[in-house]
Amino acid sequence: MSVRLFPSGVPIQKRLFDLLLTIPGLFLISPLLAVVAVLVRWRMGRPVLFRQLRPGYREQPFMLFKFRTMLEVRDEQGDPLPDVHRMTRLGHLLRSFSLDELPELINVLRGEMSLVGPRPLLMQYLERYSPEQRRRHDVLPGITGWAQIHGRNEVIWEEKFRLDVWYVDHGSLWLDVKILWRTLWKVLRREGIRQPGEATAEEFLGLLREETDRSPLTSHRADGER
Repeated sequence: MSVRLFPSGVPIQKRLFDLLLTIPGLFLISPLLAVVAVLVRWRMGRPVLFRQLRPGYREQPFMLFKFRTMLEVRDEQGDPLPDVHRMTRLGHLLRSFSLDELPELINVLRGEMSLVGPRPLLMQYLERYSPEQRRRHDVLPGITGWAQIHGRNEVIWEEKFRLDVWYVDHGSLWLDVKILWRTLWKVLRREGIRQPGEATAEEFLGLLREETDRSPLTSHRADGER
């Protein structure tokens, strides 16, 4: 989880592009970050930030930062309640406008993420990917990506990963600019925030899907990840 200004293997022009947008961007939105932090602290308490280990470039783990959107509420057995029961009104608002993602700019500044790339998912997904799907980790993960502007959470997992790998093979600065512009448009229109009838994205089961489809147990969730 080391922090590097210029991560080894990452094209220097892409890294410079990220820094040129992220550094002034953080200064410009610092008042917004402060307001959101105060609201989260007031409505949901501590901690203000959600931290979770995620696989990054070349599957190296890093600590992802987001604003909290859900309460820590558990059932009688001590297990977290379903996401739909933990999501707050403020959390739903933050997700609707992707404001919960803003702290990930810190990850970009630290060299753990890029502005554009495949979304960093859960560590347990690593063993569920096919060899082709694992190629999504051949580039830095991003705050937004090719899959996000093609449906976000309305797209099934297999299609998301196909789009991620397409980006790995065709990524360029011009494509990044196009993705950032279309992301802004989708955020303003609040498109594809969640799957119909769900608070967050369905869990990716990968090679476990066939066994799960035969099991009477359903309702696997993605631990709050969208």
